[in-house]
Amino acid sequence: MNADAGPRRCPWVGDHPLEIAYHDTEWGVPVHDEARLFEMLTLEGAQAGLSWRTILLKREGYRRAFAGFDARRIAAWGPDRAERLLADASIVRHRGKIEATLGNARRLCALWDRGLSLSGLAWEIVDGTPRINHWRRLQDVPAATEESRRLSRALKAHGFRFIGETTCYAFMQAAGLVNDHLVDCPRHSSASAS
Repeated sequence: MNADAGPRRCPWVGDHPLEIAYHDTEWGVPVHDEARLFEMLTLEGAQAGLSWRTILLKREGYRRAFAGFDARRIAAWGPDRAERLLADASIVRHRGKIEATLGNARRLCALWDRGLSLSGLAWEIVDGTPRINHWRRLQDVPAATEESRRLSRALKAHGFRFIGETTCYAFMQAAGLVNDHLVDCPRHSSASAS
């Protein structure tokens, strides 16, 4: 890469401005806010089988369609809402993913009602401290880990859906529970410090 090409980002980042901004400002930065974590978990589940660019292009549609990821509002919606969402082209129109999001909002509210939180469940998996990995090549980054398997099992035990071990690992990367920026990426040293 020549010096005029800018910083050497992780190779999964394409040339779309949304991907670049997401990588440079969000991916791998520790998150504890419940609504943001619920959004990240939802979007990672929606991404299964699709490109991340597709999800980023639909992100604002998701925020609008799912009331800014306000779990209490979503949990109060009736059964007809899934049908309305299936007609909304601003999100991924996949019945299973939509119904999982609606159900996961109810599960999240049930967690809160028991004095628990998504943040607490997730961060407990890494003992409250982000895992800083030192991968040199994209192919070295795992699709899942024992920690993501534990998180998946914990969430499933609380009734969450569309949260397999690979989705959970992508969620952990996005929410900064693990820092998987490659070592030569300028964000490697700064993401977890954010």
